[in-house]
Amino acid sequence: MRATGAWLATLGWCLGLILLPVPVLACDLSEPETGRVASIIDGETLKLTDGRTVRLIGAKAPMPPLGYRADDPWPFVEEAKEALTRIAAGKEVELRYGGTKTDRHGYALAHVFVVEGDKRLWLQQEMIRQGLARVYSFPDNRACVKELLAAEAGAREKALGLWASSLYRVESAENVERLGRLTNSYQLVEGRVASAGEGGTRVYLNFARDWKSDFTVSVARKDVGAFIAEGVDLEELAGKRIRVRGWIIWRNGPMIEATHPEQIEVLADVSKGDM
Repeated sequence: MRATGAWLATLGWCLGLILLPVPVLACDLSEPETGRVASIIDGETLKLTDGRTVRLIGAKAPMPPLGYRADDPWPFVEEAKEALTRIAAGKEVELRYGGTKTDRHGYALAHVFVVEGDKRLWLQQEMIRQGLARVYSFPDNRACVKELLAAEAGAREKALGLWASSLYRVESAENVERLGRLTNSYQLVEGRVASAGEGGTRVYLNFARDWKSDFTVSVARKDVGAFIAEGVDLEELAGKRIRVRGWIIWRNGPMIEATHPEQIEVLADVSKGDM
């Protein structure tokens, strides 16, 4: 960790926005770039006064499905934007990077901290803590994901924000029919791995005996080393309960392709009949 590493902060709503200095992050981020927020585009995107557009890397705000045309607004989309506006609009911020710095649109992919004197509020953590975003990591942008997962777990346990809505619930790997209807959407799915094995250039985690129609997690063989480096032996996950996050596609049933270990969480094995 750099000596000047990023500061965490907490938000106290009883007296308004309160930023408190706390110990530095355990993850490694770059030295800060500074700026000021001109406007909020959505629950995960900021526009700075210098013209830069910044995405809150690691946090996925609620968004309507592609092609959504109903009259009613998609739940929590506006709430997330309004919360980010309250916290960050007009504020001085620091941008710190933990991976690829820009996307194909030229947007900065940064961890963003609201600055007030020597105090810092980590926007990603705060939005996730309030239940207004989910953790969303990339193979080339994995810094601080463990800290964000901890914040998400707290919000989910308390059913805060989007976690109170069935639209954002953690899905069951057994409900293949529902998962099929969720193709092309970002989801969290839990279940017990029935088997793990290799096929061609990929490793597969199957959640039922019929691998041709069950929910499956697929990992390219070239990515297996990243999982092993984090202590995740994919073939040893057979029989264990896991939570996986990612985009659902359809290949012999619903599937999530996992590219990096932060997408898979091994869960407490409470009982064989829990799912």
